[in-house]
Amino acid sequence: MADGSSLMECGLLVGDGPFRQLTVPEAEVYRGPGFLWLHLHGRDEDDITVLKRQDHIPDVAAHALLATETRPRCDRIDFGAIVNLRGPGELDPDDSDRLVSIRLWVHENRVTSVSRRRMNATKVVMGQARAGKITDPGDLVSAYARAISLELDPQVAALGDSLDDVESGLEDLKSIYRYRTSITKVRSEAIAFRRFVAPDRDALLTLADYDFEWLSQDDRLHIREAADKFARMAEELEAVRERAGLLHEQITDLRAEQLDQRGLEISVIAFIFLPLTFITGLLGMNVEGIPFAKEPWAFWGVVAICIVIGAAVAIYFLWRHWLRDPN
Repeated sequence: MADGSSLMECGLLVGDGPFRQLTVPEAEVYRGPGFLWLHLHGRDEDDITVLKRQDHIPDVAAHALLATETRPRCDRIDFGAIVNLRGPGELDPDDSDRLVSIRLWVHENRVTSVSRRRMNATKVVMGQARAGKITDPGDLVSAYARAISLELDPQVAALGDSLDDVESGLEDLKSIYRYRTSITKVRSEAIAFRRFVAPDRDALLTLADYDFEWLSQDDRLHIREAADKFARMAEELEAVRERAGLLHEQITDLRAEQLDQRGLEISVIAFIFLPLTFITGLLGMNVEGIPFAKEPWAFWGVVAICIVIGAAVAIYFLWRHWLRDPN
């Protein structure tokens, strides 16, 4: 494996021997026995040049490895397969895709992989190769499938847990406003994950059905197990998206209910003060003939009348249940 920003990595397993690291030029000219894995960074011009020199890669597969936009897929080409998967990795602020792609051309005892951004599963798979757990192309593909599914599973489960917290918090109407951002974020992530999780499942199931010699029965079982996890995650993401939509509608209804309640309270208060305003306006006219204008108790009498009228209106609204606690 060559160090550096180009991310060129070459893994070689000779027979049952230990994992050996080669330079890229050594890997290009190697034609001996054993399993060779060449990993390239698709954004580096040197890596692209190396990939174009691989005469064992068909043009269709080469174009799939270098494609800018990819989605999970599995296509058979003679005795080889082009496999594209998506999983967690290094995010690009200029790219809206939530998951990183890994493109693999698998053929007999040789695998060429390209990743335009670092995928977390690659480090896991390299560790398994060094430990001698990967001895053929089928092991490599199944290792990628398992590593991606194991890392992605808790992230999907965390989205459901976030919605559980929101549902519990909605019991307090005062906190509904701060949950709107959380729901929007969860829904956005669920949509981003769902876009690639379901195709990941389809690609793995397609691969498991092919009768390649380099794909053993154990590899098929591991691939189907990973596909089953992707299927379960796809169902959970669909449920998360629907729950997020329902929670958003619930918050909208709660906000509308709050506004209606507050509008009612304002209307009641205005209705209470309406007759009081009429009385005070009538008695405040600067004309002669206002009754009891010279009496010392007249002011307090008017105040008492206003209190009685206000209390009577309030009691009427309470009796009609127009005033209630919004909680």
